[in-house]
Amino acid sequence: MQPEEEEVVRSEVSPQRIKFSIPGTKPKPDSHCPHLSPPILRKWLLVIMGNIFGNLLKSLIGKKEMRILMVGLDAAGKTTILYKLKLGEIVTTIPTIGFNVETVEYKNISFTVWDVGGQDKIRPLWRHYFQNTQGLIFVVDSNDRERVNEAREELMRMLAEDELRDAVLLVFANKQDLPNAMNAAEITDKLGLHSLRHRNWYIQATCATSGDGLYEGLDWLANQLKNKK
Repeated sequence: MQPEEEEVVRSEVSPQRIKFSIPGTKPKPDSHCPHLSPPILRKWLLVIMGNIFGNLLKSLIGKKEMRILMVGLDAAGKTTILYKLKLGEIVTTIPTIGFNVETVEYKNISFTVWDVGGQDKIRPLWRHYFQNTQGLIFVVDSNDRERVNEAREELMRMLAEDELRDAVLLVFANKQDLPNAMNAAEITDKLGLHSLRHRNWYIQATCATSGDGLYEGLDWLANQLKNKK
């Protein structure tokens, strides 16, 4: 059995000689470890520090989440709004029996939007979705003048619920493309929004089919979430 050969490496960074053995190899003359010049070393340190602080920043300002409950009378356009936000296109919808839920990513916020059916027989089920709701979107058919008082009653009934006491309110005055549609100011009056003195609320005129006003509403919700942090 051949004795282990020794190879010696001399570091220019330190005069200390480091010895290590490599079985089955021939002796080699002393060699020097390559060293990094100060400019290169500084560059590598900057890269490493940049990666460290970049990862730290991502962990501190990671994507925020917001749970949204979207309700309103039947045929107000809730499901059309949901999928316009999610897919960016118009989808064929049928009356929602139960709920639809989708995640909408916007401005580093993940909005989980629950679209719950608005037919009168299933409105009592809305309360089962109140828990942990941070934002309430109430969709109004701006062209439905006959049922605007009914919409107001349902809205006020919900806002009286303790589980929604901290939820912000966004009203979508939808179907603004129709010629007989009430404008946002008229709907504000019809719904009695000015009486909501202890709740953050905002009304946005929208058209679900074109997408007009939808992202302005999300901007407001995003600002509300930011201000609560």
